[in-house]
Amino acid sequence: MTEERPLRADARRNREAILKAARHIFAKHGSQAQIDDVAKRAKVGVGTVYRHFPTKEALFEALARDKFERLARLAEKSMEIEDPWEAVVVFLREAAALQAADRALSEVFRDHGDFMVDTARTCGLADLGDQLVQRAQDAGVLRQDVRGNDLGLISCSIAGVPPVWSWERMLGIALDGLRPDGAPSAPLD
Repeated sequence: MTEERPLRADARRNREAILKAARHIFAKHGSQAQIDDVAKRAKVGVGTVYRHFPTKEALFEALARDKFERLARLAEKSMEIEDPWEAVVVFLREAAALQAADRALSEVFRDHGDFMVDTARTCGLADLGDQLVQRAQDAGVLRQDVRGNDLGLISCSIAGVPPVWSWERMLGIALDGLRPDGAPSAPLD
């Protein structure tokens, strides 16, 4: 097995420029974004983009990994909150805000998300979501049928609310539904 060597400083700068440009281009154009536009915005050649990311899907995966790592940091920060319910609320609010700020990129992830579950797992986000949920369920403040990955699905769904409606209002409604006294008569699958 060969060990990956660290990137040279110029290659690392190019990779970061490509990711920054891709975030902007995909946020603006969604899945219709073109690699040529990413290269132009990053001020690198198309070949440089393809050297770092051989396919558009590889670039999606790198952007997803970055976003999930940011969400994992939010979950870690939320786990430090003493009140388990408040920890869930803070995580959902901040995750939805992050998603809403980058609506088009969130749509790209939704449309090309076959790798999302694995990415969430490898970034530690899946485990942290499970911990947030379990902690709140153990405290009796969260429905027993909620799963860790439900938090991600809720934040993505809420962030996708059209701008004419308030995602913050929708979050409040969703949070009311997560309370144990709002539980349905039969568990949801």
